[in-house]
Amino acid sequence: MKILGLDPGLRFTGWGLIDSTGNRLKFLSCGRVVVPDNTDLATRLAFLYAELSKIITALQPDQAAVEETFSNVNAKSTLKLGMARGVVMLAPAQYNIPVSEYSANTVKKTVVGAGHAGKNQVQHMVKMLLPLAQFANADAADALAIAICHAHHAQTMHRIHS
Repeated sequence: MKILGLDPGLRFTGWGLIDSTGNRLKFLSCGRVVVPDNTDLATRLAFLYAELSKIITALQPDQAAVEETFSNVNAKSTLKLGMARGVVMLAPAQYNIPVSEYSANTVKKTVVGAGHAGKNQVQHMVKMLLPLAQFANADAADALAIAICHAHHAQTMHRIHS
């Protein structure tokens, strides 16, 4: 099963693709969408959707996983992040790809073992679990962590329902 992890952001959206077979994980690809910040919000959201659509078409994932939005001190920033997250969830859904959601704490607890792990700890464990992974930024590493989290949770759910 190919899983596309997505770490939503209005400026940077990380993505990571892994293959999950049984309890084996394999790195396939990762990167980030850089959204131009010199245009209006609607244009930025349209750009994000178009770029994610290209990625989904090229990679053909079976499932997608998205990190849930956390509340920010700035309500306006939280609202804009929520809009970007909506686009990130819409893109795979438009291709009939099931989308699961995980809180940041669930992702960290699944990947690192601690719900309040730092970015460096997450990146280190992603590298341990996916030794061939090459990520140039935290956004891609976080997206891979989200995909790993989904692989573990999907496997557990499969065992429960089998």
